[in-house]
Amino acid sequence: MEFAWSPEQDAYRQTLKDTVAELLPDNWTTEIAPHSYGSKEQIAFSKSFCAEMANRGLLVQQWPAEYGGGDGDAWQQWILAEEMMWVGEPRGPQYMNVNWIGPAIMRHGSPEQKAEHLSRIAGGQVIWCQGFSEPGGGSDLAGMKTKAERQADGAYLVNGSKIWTSYSPSADYCFLLARTGEQRKAISIFLIPMSLPGIEIQTYPGLVGKGHLNQVFFTDMVVPESMRMGEEGQAWEIITYALRFERVSVARFHIGRKVLDRAVVQLQREGRFNDSAVRVRAGRIVALLEAGRLLSYYVIDQRAKQGSDDVNGNIARVSVSAASQELQAFIMDYTPDALTGGDYVLHEFFRANLSSTIAAGAYEIQLNLIAQGALNLPRSA
Repeated sequence: MEFAWSPEQDAYRQTLKDTVAELLPDNWTTEIAPHSYGSKEQIAFSKSFCAEMANRGLLVQQWPAEYGGGDGDAWQQWILAEEMMWVGEPRGPQYMNVNWIGPAIMRHGSPEQKAEHLSRIAGGQVIWCQGFSEPGGGSDLAGMKTKAERQADGAYLVNGSKIWTSYSPSADYCFLLARTGEQRKAISIFLIPMSLPGIEIQTYPGLVGKGHLNQVFFTDMVVPESMRMGEEGQAWEIITYALRFERVSVARFHIGRKVLDRAVVQLQREGRFNDSAVRVRAGRIVALLEAGRLLSYYVIDQRAKQGSDDVNGNIARVSVSAASQELQAFIMDYTPDALTGGDYVLHEFFRANLSSTIAAGAYEIQLNLIAQGALNLPRSA
């Protein structure tokens, strides 16, 4: 793998930096960014920001031209993710659309679904949520109880509920998984408007920020067959493909280094960074963040070369999560004022990463996948 950025990649990154500097308003760091991605403030801003990024050909540069992109590669997607994360992710929840919902629809959607959804995503004007986890089930997708029962006219009657479902109060669409048979993996995917009758959203307060903790209830919701993506029971194949993009799509190590540097500056200012124990912990976090960066870069490099990242995406995900957890503990121990909003960058990193070992597949499930895929160990009970 070539560790240096190419001149073209450097130029692309600089274009992103210049564009972000131009588009972010003066109140970004004081009134908008301190809110979570799921907040109404960030979502409203994301629509104007992403629309302008789309107008400049920068929102989905890595997508194929036929779907509104610039025929770029995985590195452009990653550079975009780094630069967006560095300034507080002005795309809001739309990072998810660009990273994995769009690519999943490109690969598995019907021509009608591609026509309906991809241009909207590429235009930066649509919000999605994902209906995966369920109460009592967590990351155990095979144990889901939400059912989509086929009716005589071919439509599906959906009943059940999903938990977490970040962004659902403001979402236009849901990438919904539901059981369409009795077998463990008889699960299908539906691309549904959140305006369908039979949907109710219950929002809960929580440390991770507004818009993230929601339960969505489906009661006798009628879903036309045309909204099913792929064949019945094909969800596992589609989700396996989509999660390859999701697990290595958020540059936590990139913002993590910025957060650590800010914490160290505060400790230096207060004369507390001379403590050898503090310096050792900071050094350990630097090493963990660097390991996460290199592992993530390896996965992106394999993807750019059209190779298979296999279990390496899971390894990178675990590494970056471990680094984030160490950094959170460092913030809590040495800069606790950040937890009350003293420094919004530290505060938001801490809050947003409370779920870093749960979101996109629980930490323990990632370790299981690594054990099976890399070490050929049997599945744990």
